[in-house]
Amino acid sequence: MGVVRTILKQLFLKPATNKFPAKYAPASTIQFLDKVTKGELKLIPPIPVPPKFRGKIAYDRDKCSGCKLCVKICPTRAVEFLPEEKKVKIFISRCCFCAQCVDICPVDALAMTDEFLLSTYDKYADELVLK
Repeated sequence: MGVVRTILKQLFLKPATNKFPAKYAPASTIQFLDKVTKGELKLIPPIPVPPKFRGKIAYDRDKCSGCKLCVKICPTRAVEFLPEEKKVKIFISRCCFCAQCVDICPVDALAMTDEFLLSTYDKYADELVLK
């Protein structure tokens, strides 16, 4: 009897999740989105990210001193040192978003952004490799 009561209660509650932003929706799901009167898609605003969110890494090449601390601390080996340029290369597809490299960087060349839509079919795509 407790299960039936829970199901009936859930039927009348508001959804706990937000809709995915329409501008990022796959083409196969466009037919399920709400339509505006002029025939345009209704864009659902993106979900605001919480403070100190650990999204895609931002790399400021000019600030980087080439100390290699981020290379040493990265648990997934997503940071690679380029000796000819004395800079680093970051593979976002390998990153576990732990922010240890950001914390250890002495010149603040690395930072975590609020960007979280990083999926692609190519793990070596240009947007997933920071130089």
